[in-house]
Amino acid sequence: MFDERAELRRIGWTSEDEQHWSWNAPPARVVINHGSVCEVLDPAAGDEPRTVSVAGTLDRTPVAGDWVLVDDGRIREVAHRRTALSRPGAAGHAPQVMGANIDTVLLVVPLEGGLNTGMVERLSVMGWDSGAQPVLVLSKSDTTDDGGAARAAEAEQLSPGVPVVPISTRTGDGLEQLRAHLGTGTTTVMLGPSGAGKTSLLNELEGTHEPVAALGRVGGRHTTTTRRLHRLAAGGVLLDIPGIRSLELSASQEAVEDVFADVARFAAECRYGDCRHSGDGGCAVEEAVADGRLPAARLSGWRKLQGEIDYRRRRNDPAAMAEVRQQWKAVSKQARRNR
Repeated sequence: MFDERAELRRIGWTSEDEQHWSWNAPPARVVINHGSVCEVLDPAAGDEPRTVSVAGTLDRTPVAGDWVLVDDGRIREVAHRRTALSRPGAAGHAPQVMGANIDTVLLVVPLEGGLNTGMVERLSVMGWDSGAQPVLVLSKSDTTDDGGAARAAEAEQLSPGVPVVPISTRTGDGLEQLRAHLGTGTTTVMLGPSGAGKTSLLNELEGTHEPVAALGRVGGRHTTTTRRLHRLAAGGVLLDIPGIRSLELSASQEAVEDVFADVARFAAECRYGDCRHSGDGGCAVEEAVADGRLPAARLSGWRKLQGEIDYRRRRNDPAAMAEVRQQWKAVSKQARRNR
């Protein structure tokens, strides 16, 4: 007998989604958006995605992971998103939602050539900001002498509270530990740069044969170029997002403080509440760096990410950008006078 709720749970339906569903018709889930049409999973219509058009009256663009109301072959409504993974939009535009209604974010960072600490910090901020649980996956652990153990210990210090799992798709190490995060009824996302091994990881986890060179090449490396939901044999779904050429941030201050908890702890002792930790008097963070209690690299990483977030905030605020331009004009004018 067909059990609609059980089938919906297989593709990630949760009790919270149930609470926000207000239409007298069963939901469908967006697999991929092709612009004017989407592929959706509709349990009542079978296991294969079907193609539907997108109504022009929607207040938001459907993305992979969205729950939608489909009527007469057309998406009529997009339900409330309990979580959303975003990156910055163009100047003056809202952040771009890459995936919706996610439970777990697998942050895939390759160990080939060493651990990229800046990438770990940046991806962790994006993961926390989505509202989902981040899990740091250190891929290509077979390229290290100890199976990634030392790098995993380093990564745990960079991103407090985030589980770290070194894995190798060649040897199979770490895959069972990773599967524990892909339970029935959950929605998981893989996020990471091109060449991190996300598609290879998907193939190993599920025994699928997704082409690593799906539709193009970026920077000389093959990369997936679409966002697609994959049914997992163990239940739930996994959203494979294209490699990000530049890991841009669209994040809240809270997410930064989650990742840089050590910096935030010392910042609470600064003399000024708006201390920028860059030459301000009474800065407890800089004092902690000076006496060795806080690694200088952590403050450097915080400054870099904070500067990027501040810039993007100003870029979307014409008044703030105008003020910055005036400041630079004044500096340039003074520099000419001093020549």
